[in-house]
Amino acid sequence: MNVMPQSTQTMTQQIAEAATDFQRQRTGHAPKSVSVVLSGDTLVVTLHGALSPAEQTLAQQSLEGAAKVQEFHRQLFLTASDTLSKEIKRITGMDVREAAAEVKPATGAVVQAFTTGTMVQVFLLSESLPTDTWQGDGSGKLVKQQESV
Repeated sequence: MNVMPQSTQTMTQQIAEAATDFQRQRTGHAPKSVSVVLSGDTLVVTLHGALSPAEQTLAQQSLEGAAKVQEFHRQLFLTASDTLSKEIKRITGMDVREAAAEVKPATGAVVQAFTTGTMVQVFLLSESLPTDTWQGDGSGKLVKQQESV
């Protein structure tokens, strides 16, 4: 990852870098890539390829192994997320009111949701879609939202 001076980095880039550093410090393993999405008061950070080779092997061997990897990362996040929350506040100027993490051992993705009063559903697609196929204004928000009946 190329490190840019903080003054020229966007908030998204700064948060991605902070999440990468946080993961590396907690586990000794940096993710392969990081996605950051902000919409309203919800910030979702997805760490792709965040599991170590040993964790991947354990998770693939059995459901029990996968459950152990999930629980390990859940507990690790619960005990250490305050540090990342403070970094997010420094970057955005906003307090983090809630934080949760979910690990998908099969893919090695770690999703960290910082939100309050909302439900966050994250779907990891089998591959990336071209940006021009999405209808949006580039802000991460939908231009047209449908209301459920």
